[in-house]
Amino acid sequence: MRPFVLGAATALMMLAGTAQQAWACRADQVEIKGDFGTVRFRVEVADTPASRARGLMFVRQMPQMAGMLFVYERPESVSFWMENTPIPLDMIFADATGTIERVHAEAIPFDRTAIPGGEAIQYVLEINGGLAADFGIDAGDVMRHPAITQNMAAWPCRAP
Repeated sequence: MRPFVLGAATALMMLAGTAQQAWACRADQVEIKGDFGTVRFRVEVADTPASRARGLMFVRQMPQMAGMLFVYERPESVSFWMENTPIPLDMIFADATGTIERVHAEAIPFDRTAIPGGEAIQYVLEINGGLAADFGIDAGDVMRHPAITQNMAAWPCRAP
């Protein structure tokens, strides 16, 4: 009988760990889930007009699994450009639920051409250029972060 008790206890611990992991969200991380599985990026959050305006300008290098999450107060039409940004970036545009609407790959450093995100975008994740394709991140995938309104989130930080 003892092996069964140990086996059941181990299974319960694994389930508890999975549940905690499923609900975990940190302000310095964004997770994205899609057909490829799940990927996590360490992020800085730009949630004020000044921090959004500066973005990643003048950043000469960024760690591989890092990025910046732009958070807007409400869904809106957004457009980005790469003026004063010396590294190529992938821009991941998401709606109020955290559902990815569009991915713009490999934005060209220093380019002033507008990169439209869409009409009802509330979150934009910028990561190193090429990573979205490497992982298979695409429209329809979902992201989670504490800034995404949890009662609207497609993939909430906590149990619904």
